[in-house]
Order: sequence, then structure tokens, then C-alpha cells
Amino acid sequence: MKQIIIASEQISSVYLQSINESDTSEAYVQWLNDPLINQYLETRFYQQNFQTVLAFIRNIMANPHEHLFTIRLKKNNKHIGNIKVGAINVHHNIGEVSLFIGDKNFWGKGIASQAIQLISRYSLEQLQLRKLCAGAYKTNIGSTKAFLNSGYQHDGELVDHYTFNGQPINLVQVCLFEHQLNLLPAIDTR
Repeated sequence: MKQIIIASEQISSVYLQSINESDTSEAYVQWLNDPLINQYLETRFYQQNFQTVLAFIRNIMANPHEHLFTIRLKKNNKHIGNIKVGAINVHHNIGEVSLFIGDKNFWGKGIASQAIQLISRYSLEQLQLRKLCAGAYKTNIGSTKAFLNSGYQHDGELVDHYTFNGQPINLVQVCLFEHQLNLLPAIDTR
């Protein structure tokens, strides 16, 4: 499978690189099992290990409707998280964006917004999607803010859609349309 790199001169900190099996690491497994990191991830319901992460990566790589990228620092190529556009519906040309920053040293530094801008431009331009959607638990203010800072707009809330700490919680939904492409930085894809 061809490796894809998505970068922008306008994004100073990170670039995206399509995931491959060699990205399976103990650090990645630890991120997924860390209760602080995974508190808003659906993976929190299952203990993760090297084999489950490797199987997940293999399944993603085999699915043409899922595009998973590592988020990497430009200065040293360090893998600090993942971002995905997936659940692509080819009939309606829509996709769902999701991400996590696994390395807590990079929380609150705008990394998520930069990664969102890169994947969004790629998805609208290269994959020719019409609409991108994302959702976050209502208490996950940082995630929603990262999407809004990237040009996304509120698309509604699903009331009591999930449970969090044993209590029903709303799912905040945001979206970005192809006609909003001008809100995103130009990218270099190779």
C-alpha cells in the first residue's frame, strides 16, 4: 500500500503520515489503555495489546472507506497521535473525522486543530467528499473546540446519545462542507 504524507507550509508543528503495521508500538498500546487519554475513546471498553492494535491497523489498511494517519512532529517525526477520516459513505460523499493525541505533552498546544485542518483539506480535495462530520461527548470541550477552531460549525446534538461515567450524555456534532475549503491551508500530498 502506498504511503501518503500530508503536510502544509502553513502548519508549523505537524504532518500526517498514513499508518502502517510498523506504527504498532508499546507507546501506542499504552495510550489506548491510559484512562486519561482514552476517557472519550470507544476503545476504553476493551483492554488493548500489541496484537489488538496490529489487527486494528490491518483492518483499517484493508478498508477503502477508512483512512487512518499518524500525527507526527515536523521537527523529529515523532508519532504523537492518530487521526482518521472513516465511515465514508460513497453514496452521499460524507466522512467522519476522529482523532486522539496520545502524547499528553502535546495537549493544549493546538496540535489537534492543525491535524484536523490537514485531514479535512485532504478529505475534501483528494477524496472529493462533500461533507465531513465529527462528534464529541459534551464534556469533551477540547475536542469540540479543536474542530470549531479548524472551521467546522455546530451541526446539532444527539441528546443522551452515549453514557459517560454511568450517566447519559449528549453527543455534540460538528461539520465542514466542501464549499468551505477556503478556510483550510493548502496542503502538499506525496
